[in-house]
Amino acid sequence: MTVTTYDLLVVGGGAAGSTAASTASEMHKHVALIEEDKLGGTCLNYGCDPTKTLLHIATILHQSRHAQHYGLEIPPPAINWEQVQTYVQEIITRIRGGSVTEAIGNLKQQGIDVFHHNATFISPNTLKVGDQTLQADKIIIASGTQTSCPSVSGLKELGYITNKEAVVLKQLPAKLAIIGGGPLGIEFAQLLQRFGVEVVVLEHGEQILKKEEPEMIALLRKILSDEGIQIETGVELQRAERADNGKKRLVYQQAQQSRQLEVDEILIASGRIPQLDTLNPAAANLHITEKGITVDATLRTNNPHIWAAGDITGGPRFTHVASDQGRLAAQNAFAAIPKPFTDQPIPWVTYTDPPLAHAGQTEQQLQQAGTNYKVARLTFKENERAITNGRTRGLIKLLVGMDDTILGGHILGDRADDLIAQIILAMRTGITAQFLADTILPYPTLSEVIRWTADRF
Repeated sequence: MTVTTYDLLVVGGGAAGSTAASTASEMHKHVALIEEDKLGGTCLNYGCDPTKTLLHIATILHQSRHAQHYGLEIPPPAINWEQVQTYVQEIITRIRGGSVTEAIGNLKQQGIDVFHHNATFISPNTLKVGDQTLQADKIIIASGTQTSCPSVSGLKELGYITNKEAVVLKQLPAKLAIIGGGPLGIEFAQLLQRFGVEVVVLEHGEQILKKEEPEMIALLRKILSDEGIQIETGVELQRAERADNGKKRLVYQQAQQSRQLEVDEILIASGRIPQLDTLNPAAANLHITEKGITVDATLRTNNPHIWAAGDITGGPRFTHVASDQGRLAAQNAFAAIPKPFTDQPIPWVTYTDPPLAHAGQTEQQLQQAGTNYKVARLTFKENERAITNGRTRGLIKLLVGMDDTILGGHILGDRADDLIAQIILAMRTGITAQFLADTILPYPTLSEVIRWTADRF
């Protein structure tokens, strides 16, 4: 058996893995990157980037339908779904830096060997990759996650789609059920509704986006409902079956009542599980939980020769986290003194229109910790730029400690995904609410919502 030896093997070519490989290459290490699907991972190919592109197009479509409000007479827009899909793929190619072949060529120019196969541990430092055997003293696992299908009788037999299929639909279904009211489900609900699909969201819990502030969710839910999206919470799915008319039927319990829903398609967005199907982590003696691979503060696993980064570690599943972890894992793998991953504050964004963003703690978390705090709120209808833009549905909420430092910031409103950066910077540097309130910002801008909220303390 011929064994090819590297300084570093990286399993997974998504945000974490690609960044790890490039970082190690910059350190003049001999690196192999192993990816069984498309380079760029879920975010680039099936998640963040295609959905944000579709959301942008859907927002343009939505705004054109309401142009009369501003005195503009615009004919109802026609949707060329095939052209929409072509545009989305063009955006993915641009972000990747070219076709998959060109991206692989770019990595090879960096001195990185790319293997388009799955990887399987056959010993703690050896991987079987296709018909080749690769070995390294240091390995980084960044294999990501995959959709978790709920255990519902008949669902697998009936058939469903996930985000992978949803971003490349050949045609739009007339009516769609989305199982799961997390960020993925809610984003797809709004974008597909705006493209003319009748959408029903079925959420098991009593609140969609359960990690967000309830008052933010109440307002967002009202916005979505006003657009025609049906959101059902407290749903207990019982079975899935084919109706006599050929449609897909979901039978569920809600408020102790048996209900049925017939749709053309079902989208699963109820959660994700670690992507470990072919990896055989037991051969590397890795400690695995239902959340993923266990790591310490420096991203090292219980096997001292192996690190893990990104979604596979079970932490916050964001590309911005994965990229930072991939870079740090590569640095730590060759460092005399490894550094810990600093995970606070991490921004969370749900890319609805308007977007919902937060950083830091919620009121519930502060209360559970027994932390004394103060609260200030400001609605977007109190901001002059929001008024001029006709985008006044929104709310900002700041949580401040008794020393006037920011403990948490929550924003639902136009450009919240960008505005949250002010909060993150304030939290990382210890800037106080008074400092924010005293900072002169350009008028009229949305950025002033943060200043004038801080001024209320």
